[in-house]
Amino acid sequence: SEVVDMEQRGESMRKRDVVDRISELPEPLILKILSLLPTKLVIATSVLSKRWRCVWKMVPILKFESKGNVQKFAENVTKSLLSHNSLEALHLKVNDRCEDVYIGIWAGIAVTRHVREIELDLHFLCGDPIRFPSSLFSLDTLETLKLKHYVLLDISSPVSLKSLRTLHLHSVVFKDGESIRNLFSSCPNLEHLVVHRGFHYKDGVKFVIDSPSLKTLSIFGGESYGKHNGGFVINVPSLQYLNVQMLKGYEYCLIENAPELVEANIICVSNTTNEIIMGSLKSAKRLSLDLSPLEIAYPTGMIFYQLVHLDMYTHKKAWWDLLTLILDSSPKLQVLKLIDHSSQKSKLVDDKKNMDPGEWNQPKCVPECLLSHLETFVWTRPDWIREEEREVARYILSNSQQLKKATFIIDPIEPKRLFRLARRREMLNELPGVVMASSSCNLVFESE
Repeated sequence: SEVVDMEQRGESMRKRDVVDRISELPEPLILKILSLLPTKLVIATSVLSKRWRCVWKMVPILKFESKGNVQKFAENVTKSLLSHNSLEALHLKVNDRCEDVYIGIWAGIAVTRHVREIELDLHFLCGDPIRFPSSLFSLDTLETLKLKHYVLLDISSPVSLKSLRTLHLHSVVFKDGESIRNLFSSCPNLEHLVVHRGFHYKDGVKFVIDSPSLKTLSIFGGESYGKHNGGFVINVPSLQYLNVQMLKGYEYCLIENAPELVEANIICVSNTTNEIIMGSLKSAKRLSLDLSPLEIAYPTGMIFYQLVHLDMYTHKKAWWDLLTLILDSSPKLQVLKLIDHSSQKSKLVDDKKNMDPGEWNQPKCVPECLLSHLETFVWTRPDWIREEEREVARYILSNSQQLKKATFIIDPIEPKRLFRLARRREMLNELPGVVMASSSCNLVFESE
């Protein structure tokens, strides 16, 4: 018994020593550390000593997530916010439906505290969506706003969000197209926008993004639930980075103005939007494309005059034909990276194996980029199931006159797919024997 008491006292003393050491740190550093912890733990520090009784009230970031009794959660959040002194960022995730009035109370407190960042995630799927509090639309200090799930945005007229720089809209619900237009017209200094359309998004709404200050834009269409009657109209003259993914089933994605675009990532968009999107990427310096040539209408005569870096995914059917078009259209291309996912997904392997026999439509003339600019060629997880793919590898090596390094990064073959081992060995033995156009090219084989 005495031994146990001594161990407990020793443990208690060690804990006090740890607290005392932390207490000696500069206050800004203590607040920084506490900002990284869940708010429930931050508030619990108030019982450590008199010195810590009010420290949590100065932590600039509070994060709450409901677990269990949502009514008790709502009351505790309200009490904590009313006791706090210097709130800068508020993150709320509500997993069960609470009374709408609490959302309004929390918004009112956030306004009086002049917060700079708000994240509201109403992660429940019951009843009607909760209207976003109108009081927050007059919060001039707000710099970052992230809304998720069952939030309803009803904006009948322009509001005041002049300090807003970052906006995330994840599966939120808009009353109508006018609410969308009023939202963006109210953010004259918006720089970063993420839009994720959810399954409960209202069909037929034209999503107009008209923002002269926007620099980065990410659009996620999500999984398609049939055909959507709406689409996107984008006017972003200052845009530098564009990320568009999973626009299946939408009628259009019209990018009207993006002359400053530097980098774009385009993944899985339908044939109704491909041509328009591709035509808007002419000023890009870096492109990452995961598209099917069988679903794309490539704009005739389009030239990527600024493109120096291209990442292309090679698991879609007939991807090599899209590569031909890009090489012919990119006179200054310096880095070409091909990335194959089929080696990790049996269905993709079957898709390519079961394609009708064909012939790669290689460029009629050697592209200018291969003659004068291409210096780096990387193929990650090459599959080489099709003869066309083997031809691509040989063609790049034998025609790239300025090539300095060609790297093939190979993943291990699973035991159940040993039938592919002989084909890989054949190709690996063949490549070093290819007569390369560049005498200074370093041929490298790596394993993931």
